[in-house]
Amino acid sequence: MPLTELQIRNAKPGEKLIKLSDGGGLQLWITPEKKRYWRYAYRFDCKQKVYAIGVYPDVGLKAAREARDKAKQLLAQGRDPTLAKKLCKAASANSSGTTFQALADEFLQKKTTERKARKTLAKLQWLIGIALPSMGSRQIDELSPREVLAVLRTVEVRGQHETARRLRAVLSEVFRYAIATDRAESDPTIALKGALIAPKVRHRAAFVDAQPFGTLLRAIDGYQGQPETRIALQLLALTFVRSGELRNADWNEFDLEKAVWSIPPGRMKMKRAHRVPLAPQAVALLEELRSISLGRGPLLFPGQRSAERPISENTFNAALRRLGYGKEEVSAHGFRATACSMLNESGLWSVDAVERQLAHVESNNVRRAYARADYWDERVRMMAWWAKRCDEMRSASGSAT
Repeated sequence: MPLTELQIRNAKPGEKLIKLSDGGGLQLWITPEKKRYWRYAYRFDCKQKVYAIGVYPDVGLKAAREARDKAKQLLAQGRDPTLAKKLCKAASANSSGTTFQALADEFLQKKTTERKARKTLAKLQWLIGIALPSMGSRQIDELSPREVLAVLRTVEVRGQHETARRLRAVLSEVFRYAIATDRAESDPTIALKGALIAPKVRHRAAFVDAQPFGTLLRAIDGYQGQPETRIALQLLALTFVRSGELRNADWNEFDLEKAVWSIPPGRMKMKRAHRVPLAPQAVALLEELRSISLGRGPLLFPGQRSAERPISENTFNAALRRLGYGKEEVSAHGFRATACSMLNESGLWSVDAVERQLAHVESNNVRRAYARADYWDERVRMMAWWAKRCDEMRSASGSAT
């Protein structure tokens, strides 16, 4: 039940902290010392967090609810309300907006306006947060390469070499934004090229031989968990899309009569629309899934707690572990490597068609300018062949055992 002003005024402190819930995560904390604090409880990046709103009665019930709703809007954008509050506070403290923290806040707001993916915004905010304790209050045009390197070293000494590399790239973006807005003259991260330990490249675990992959397909067919999870893994094998593209798939994207799945740009890694030809086996799986999830909303794979959100990003890998496959053997992303390897080794399909079906973007600018062909007809034949090849590997694995 929502709180009322009368309830709040009449609430008595106890020997321990008392938490009165107003709903939607908003709570009034009453301490044994008779102090009253508004707090918003939320989850971000799979962690339980608390956002400090203010002290009652300085902040009344109506104002606390408004603050909670604003925090929820930030979460919907993929931003941590607590860190966003710190960024805004620093920006407003410096009216000229020339501290690193002020520029970082503007940079994040720019990315939000550009409608970057929630996961991307969360990653940017997290990385920038690493630098804030040391660099936040400093004037951005006074930061030296040595100061930036010191921040990067704090990450590197923990063995997080890839994180240090990504942090350097994000800091460079903030500095370049400052240069573009005439609040800095140089990017100190440029001088740090080669100063960090190069991270070791880790390839996603995947099977590239027919026999073990066929055994995996048979294991998936016999999965004893949720049927939706089993179908999702089967579709990953047949379509070899990125797991996030499948998790967030919407029924409106599918034309089962024409056997085409059209993924909009906003859900693609490279922000380019992508079409997936659906083999008859894939269409049959989608029809089975639709009969199971009918009436649960527009998502193919809605979560257990809310039909408005997709299943967890850990669902697919957790299912593979349940089937007895370790993370060093196979991963959900590994289906892409398997298909890529086997399609290319078959010698039946052009490299361009395989790359286009993987939704890869040509790295060579000149070649990309001319490689505009969709290779659609070849990709339709290729996906039908791949589905048939999966059936053959599955059957061969069964006869071998």
